[in-house]
Amino acid sequence: MATATENHSRDTTPPTEHHKGFHPVHIDPSPLSHARSNNELRLAAFGGEYQPGLYRPPPRKIANPAPLGLSCFGLTTFILSLINIGARGVHHPNIVVAVAYAYGGLVQLLSGMWEFAAGNTFGATALSSYGGFWISFGIILTPGGFEIVEGLEAKGVDQFYNSFGFFLTAWIIFTTMLLILTLRSTLAFFMLFFTLDIAFCCLAAGYFNFDEAGPNATCIKVGGWFGVIAAFLAWYNAFAGMADDTNSFFVAPVMHFPWSEKAKERNAQATADLENGVHGTKSD
Repeated sequence: MATATENHSRDTTPPTEHHKGFHPVHIDPSPLSHARSNNELRLAAFGGEYQPGLYRPPPRKIANPAPLGLSCFGLTTFILSLINIGARGVHHPNIVVAVAYAYGGLVQLLSGMWEFAAGNTFGATALSSYGGFWISFGIILTPGGFEIVEGLEAKGVDQFYNSFGFFLTAWIIFTTMLLILTLRSTLAFFMLFFTLDIAFCCLAAGYFNFDEAGPNATCIKVGGWFGVIAAFLAWYNAFAGMADDTNSFFVAPVMHFPWSEKAKERNAQATADLENGVHGTKSD
């Protein structure tokens, strides 16, 4: 009877990809497993991944947390923006405080922490930061709680308006930094940060240009409209991150910029396919 060693030495199996210099791909026996090759990992990011870089993070053991964070941001921004434009005569943002603490703040902060576990530095930084924004926003506006507004207004109305303008200006700078990092991603992803940046600019201008009646109403209203657009873009990107052929009849288009690496790869592939088709026709 041949031993296991002898059987191994007599193995006449043709050379595998491993023998040809390729790294072996581990195949999980589970029917739900999916082995990814190096080429499959080289996928350009899209809005729903909250990842503007060329490559997606490595395969993760957790679900994609970006749609959750985007949904948190979109819903909280939508409610506040409706109040800023004075929808149905509502002008006081008290109702936003609860949402800012729980959903836009805590849940979005958690989604940012999960992005760290997923290996997405951009998503972790952005979602965690905007989660902190909503928590701090709730702290500022908590009625009778931290008395930040009352304390500043006691020293002069201009103290609160200018201070809040500084707060918004800081977020303009941060959002602009993130906006720059989306220039090589997708149109939907870029437009989210662009409209958000404009909204912050309008709101900051409104608080700096205050009068006896309060912040400049026109600037606040314009900022509110841009905030509504940003909210829907956040939801759109969240939908793009969740929709696939298992739960949706269509996938949301996100439109890669023509100068992005993914668009260049697609154009090169299309050109190669066209040339191969022309040459094939001639050879026939």
